[in-house]
Amino acid sequence: MKQPLAYIHPEAKIAPNVVIDPFVTIDKNVVIGEGTRIGSNATILEGTRIGKNCNIFPGAVIGAIPQDLKFVGEETTVEIGDNTTVREFATINRGTKARGKTVVGSNCLLMAYVHVAHDCIIGNNVILVNSVQVAGEVVINDFAIVGGLSAIHQFVHIGAHVMVSGGSLVSKDIPPYVKAGRDPLSYVGVNSIGLRRRSFTNEQIRDIQDCYRMLFQSKMNNSDALVRIEAELPASKERDEIILFVKNSQRGIIKGYGAVKQEE
Repeated sequence: MKQPLAYIHPEAKIAPNVVIDPFVTIDKNVVIGEGTRIGSNATILEGTRIGKNCNIFPGAVIGAIPQDLKFVGEETTVEIGDNTTVREFATINRGTKARGKTVVGSNCLLMAYVHVAHDCIIGNNVILVNSVQVAGEVVINDFAIVGGLSAIHQFVHIGAHVMVSGGSLVSKDIPPYVKAGRDPLSYVGVNSIGLRRRSFTNEQIRDIQDCYRMLFQSKMNNSDALVRIEAELPASKERDEIILFVKNSQRGIIKGYGAVKQEE
């Protein structure tokens, strides 16, 4: 349903049953899928792709050019999956030549005043609580939850099923299945409650806990801990995902709480 007080560029591709409220601006080269609602005063700029049954709340700005000085006008996109909610005044910027796109998956919730910068890749079922600020080229995997007022440094990788405490400064990678909290940010345990809610078995959770006991509580360095995990713990999808994440970490992973206390 097109509202007569909205501006919609004639080249925008909008499904017939999209609801567009008054004072919305939709630029050229925009695609919006079936069942989506765009709230009053939202601005959907060039290069935006929004999936089906999304809910974009008033004041959100999606597809603005990157706040990155290396951007020189290249054609890039923002791609949002299905059933995702973007709350009031959240901002999602287009990509640069680094990746060419910023991606937010399906079934996500980006609460009010969240900022997602250029070239971020956010998976499915991710929740970013109010005022989370995500710098450029960050990767956040499926089912991660980031607490309100957290700031995520550029290039950081947050693994699947992670829970980050509110008000955190995230400057290191956070491996999958864990809770991260305290200051400085550190490992504070396995996200066992979240995993049970997502139908992980007790055996799977115990295997994940065994991995992180060796990695964070054995006083070994990461390389030695990974060798021991691979040698002593049975192969599983979760074990292998943890090993691969730590091996591939570019910024290094957060430390265990005990290690942080010793350094202090």
